[in-house]
Amino acid sequence: MHHLDLQVIERALKWANQGLTVWLCTVLKTFGSAPREPGAMLVACSTGDYLGSLSGGCVEEDFIARLQEGEFNEPVQRVRYGGDAGSANIRLPCGGRLEVLVERLAPNTENLTHLEVMHATLLGRQPLTRCITLDGSGKRFNPSNNTEPTITFDTDSVNIRIGPALRLIIAGISSVSAPCALFAQTLGFEVIVCDPRDEPRQNFAVAGVEVQAVLPSVFIASGGCHANTAVVALTHDPRIDDLAMIEAVRTEAFYIGVMGSQQTSQQRAERLLRSGGLTESQVARIAMPIGLNLGSKTPAEIALAVMADIVRLSRGKERHAL
Repeated sequence: MHHLDLQVIERALKWANQGLTVWLCTVLKTFGSAPREPGAMLVACSTGDYLGSLSGGCVEEDFIARLQEGEFNEPVQRVRYGGDAGSANIRLPCGGRLEVLVERLAPNTENLTHLEVMHATLLGRQPLTRCITLDGSGKRFNPSNNTEPTITFDTDSVNIRIGPALRLIIAGISSVSAPCALFAQTLGFEVIVCDPRDEPRQNFAVAGVEVQAVLPSVFIASGGCHANTAVVALTHDPRIDDLAMIEAVRTEAFYIGVMGSQQTSQQRAERLLRSGGLTESQVARIAMPIGLNLGSKTPAEIALAVMADIVRLSRGKERHAL
């Protein structure tokens, strides 16, 4: 899940707690070239305000216009955009098609509880599957895992897997940290920067990024990582980087990496084995040198290589398959 999806559910909860009916839209299927993937979400209310994305903008505009004209009054509807004449009256510029689940959620106790569970799941550790009956008769949560497909269908229901939103923990502030944070935000990550040093924090200015005035190792050890977390150490300071790695390999983080040359990385691996108390299998989890080998030289190029490697792994791609 992307951090934008977490913001969508937070906005849905805000509106529902204000007594507003909300419409929660989820991309179910895409065909051909489509700008968003299955599971992407948007929430709207009757005022025409919305947050989230289903496409590049054309689908959102059509949906809001139809909502304000009084459509989508059923508890659950499936809407198709693009393709043949029987689909919604809008053709996607990319030529693709997509199918969207539209849930009308009145501000009652059942729907508020459902949204609160979704919110906790996007913030937490364990994924769940939302099971929604297509006749609008009910919805429930089932246990899930990260290996299941995002969307599956039964005869009379749709199952939508949700899990912790993508998170990037940047261990320490350096010249690479800001471009890395910016790339990560664009890619839909929640970004948390940890650095105990006052001056680097004061000079770090990336809007929307949470900055913690603690050692990264302390934040990680306190439960800062879940299975959708990537941890990157970017300072060249072993007092920050090594400690962050020692804690990160004890978590479920899907990507762990530390910046440094081949020689520095070899020295760090020996140091982590000798004095860091790590096993060879734990050290093997650490990407060092960090990132894809793009021949990067500038801070922005290094950040690009780092985030490209993280996206590669999150998508299940082996390096040799690139």
